[in-house]
Amino acid sequence: MTARVAVVGAGAVGCWFGGVLARAGVPVTLVGRPVHVEAMRRDGLRLSSAASDEYIAVDASTDVAAVAGASLVLVCVKSTDTEAIGASLAAHLAPGARVLSLQNGVDNAQRLQAVARWPVAPAVVYVASEMGGPGHVRHLGRGELVIPADIGASGEGLSSADIVALFARAGVPVELSDNVVGALWGKLVLNCGYNAISAIVDVAYGRMVTLPGIAQTVHDAVAECLSVARALGITIPGDVFAAVDRIATSMPGQVSSTCQDLRRGKPTEIDHLNGYIVAEGERLGIATPLNRALHALVKALETKARA
Repeated sequence: MTARVAVVGAGAVGCWFGGVLARAGVPVTLVGRPVHVEAMRRDGLRLSSAASDEYIAVDASTDVAAVAGASLVLVCVKSTDTEAIGASLAAHLAPGARVLSLQNGVDNAQRLQAVARWPVAPAVVYVASEMGGPGHVRHLGRGELVIPADIGASGEGLSSADIVALFARAGVPVELSDNVVGALWGKLVLNCGYNAISAIVDVAYGRMVTLPGIAQTVHDAVAECLSVARALGITIPGDVFAAVDRIATSMPGQVSSTCQDLRRGKPTEIDHLNGYIVAEGERLGIATPLNRALHALVKALETKARA
């Protein structure tokens, strides 16, 4: 019997992963805001890309209780909503349900687990997507996950291998890692290099790095992050700066989630990105002046957007 999947947070990331799973025949329930849920109930989830534009039948609800009975729960809410969703989630989880945090930042899984009192595994997400309107997600590039290799090593529920197989049905590559914390930090430093700058200049990554001085500024922000990571004993896999440069070529049309939030007048996750680096730097006695400036500028733009 196919595992049922619930996606909590039917935004750009949640809708894309939920949509491709549903397209592959996996039973999926998307939990999101009324404007998206109403559109998906009426027409299905619209999933568009350069190659296709289609409507996919999904279950959709505004109530987190809809996760009941799901074998796998993907939490895709903003980092600012982690505690609130965790507090409401636990009462509805089925015995043995696996919970994965598909969120920006490095500490959401721990924060969710502390509030929900339920095991939560972190996942590193690489996908370029955006909401094109109610119930409509646009895929702009990539689409892979990194998850811990030891999920399900003891106890009931899906194992890491089961989750890999489930996503493989939808054509989503999933890497198993013994160093997901390092992989999360790898994603964090990418976000700290790109998100704030994309939001400040309001352009996509490909064009952003061609602007005078911006490519070096991205590298300088990343270098500050790496200083903090080293002080914490974090080992980030691979060539970090090569990975940083690949973002602009693999996701040239993507504007950051921070930019998308500002365009909609919504609070951003900047406190959990550059702001997290600033806070950890202060705690460790490491100067992070560029990340501090990027954080402050995005917070100023948030205030302007609300006004």
